[in-house]
Amino acid sequence: MPNIISDTKFTEREEYGWVMVFITFTLSAISFGVLSSVGVFLKELEAEFGWSRGSLSFGYSAITLATAFTGIFWAILADRYGTRWIVLFGAVILGFPLLLLSTMDSIVEFYFYYFLFGAFGHATVTGLLYANVGLWFTRNIGLAIGLSVAGGAVGQGTVPVIVRYLINQHDWQTAYSTLGIAYIILTIPIALFVRDSPRLKSAQSHEAPKQRDGTPFPLAPTVVVAWIGTAVVFCCIAMAVPIVHLVPLLTDHGMTPEKAVTVFFALMITGAFGRVLGGKLADHIGALQSYICMSVLQTAVIFMFPHVENTILIYALAMTFGLAFSGVMASFLVCVRMMVPANFLARGMAVVGATGWVGMGLGGWQGGIAFDLTGDYVWSYANGSIAGVINLLILTLFFLHIRRSGRHQGLQAVAA
Repeated sequence: MPNIISDTKFTEREEYGWVMVFITFTLSAISFGVLSSVGVFLKELEAEFGWSRGSLSFGYSAITLATAFTGIFWAILADRYGTRWIVLFGAVILGFPLLLLSTMDSIVEFYFYYFLFGAFGHATVTGLLYANVGLWFTRNIGLAIGLSVAGGAVGQGTVPVIVRYLINQHDWQTAYSTLGIAYIILTIPIALFVRDSPRLKSAQSHEAPKQRDGTPFPLAPTVVVAWIGTAVVFCCIAMAVPIVHLVPLLTDHGMTPEKAVTVFFALMITGAFGRVLGGKLADHIGALQSYICMSVLQTAVIFMFPHVENTILIYALAMTFGLAFSGVMASFLVCVRMMVPANFLARGMAVVGATGWVGMGLGGWQGGIAFDLTGDYVWSYANGSIAGVINLLILTLFFLHIRRSGRHQGLQAVAA
C-alpha cells in the first residue's frame, strides 16, 4: 500500500505551514518597517520642506487608509483564488513607491507614494498571509499566527535603525532609494515560495468554528467581525501614538536621534516576543481573553510616555508597551481565525485589519495634530489612553454577548 504522506508533495503537507510562517514573518518585517520609519523621516522632512508634524503624520495615515480600503478587495480575491499570485504581485510593487519618495518635492507626492505603498504593497503581503497561515494549522494556531506577525515587530524595530544610519551617512533621499532597491531585490524571491493551504480548496463550508468546549461558536461571522472591528479601531488609535511619535517625543526631550531610535528598536524587538506571547496565550486561555489582557497592559502605559524622562524608565516603559501592543495584534487576529468559518477567513481578517488601519491612521494623525495645537505631546498620548479604555469597554460587552448567546443556543438545543 503506498505511503500517502510520502507521496504528497512537501508544499501540500502540513509541515509546509511552518515555511509559510517564515515567509510571512519575513515579508511582514520588510513591509511593516516602512510604517515605523515614517517617524524617523519626520524631522528631516520638516527641516527640508517646512511641513508641519500634523501634515507629515498623515503620510503614515496614507499607508494605513490605503491598506484598509484595498485590503478588503484583495481578500475577496484571496478567498476565491488564493493568495499566491496576489502576494507575488505585491512583492514586485513594494519597492517602487520608496524609489519615488526619494525624488519627491511636494506634500501631495509624499501622500500619493505612501498611498501606493499601502494599496499595492503592504495590503497584499501582510493580512492575506495571516489568513493563509491560519488555514495551514489545526493545532498551535495562536503560536503560528503569533510567530507570523512577530516579523512586523522585528521590521518596525530594525528598519528605522537602518534608515537613521542612512540619513546620518548620506541624506533622506538616499535612505528612501536604498530601501526601495533593497526591497525589490529581497521580496520577489521570497514571494515565489508562497503556497496556499490545501484546506483552501475545501474551505467553502459555512459551518461555524468550534469553541474550546466543542460547541459551535454562537455568533454569525458578520456579527463577530463587527464587534472585533469596532474594538480594534480604538485599540489601534491607542497604539499608533507611540509608534508614530515616540522618536519625535524623545528627541524633543533632549535625547539624540540615534538613542531615540535605539529605544524604538528595543520597543519593537520586545514586541516580536509579545506577538508570540499573545498567540500562545490565546492557545491557552482563549483568543478574546488574551486580547483583553494585552489591551489592559497597553492602555495602562501609553499615558505615561510624555511624563517619563529617566532613560532606564523610558526603556522599561517602551519595552512594556512593545510587549502589550504586539500581543494585542496577535490576539485579535487569532480571535478572527477562531470565530469565523474558513470560507470567510480572509475577508474577516481584511475587514478587521481595515478597521485597525483606520484606527492606526487616525491615531498617528491625531498625535501630530494635538502636538501642533498644544506644543507638546501630553494630549496626544492622553487621547491614546482614552481610546484604549473605549476598546476595553467594547471587548467586555462582546465577551458578555458571547456568553449570553451561548446560553441561549444551549437552551434551544435542549428544547429541540
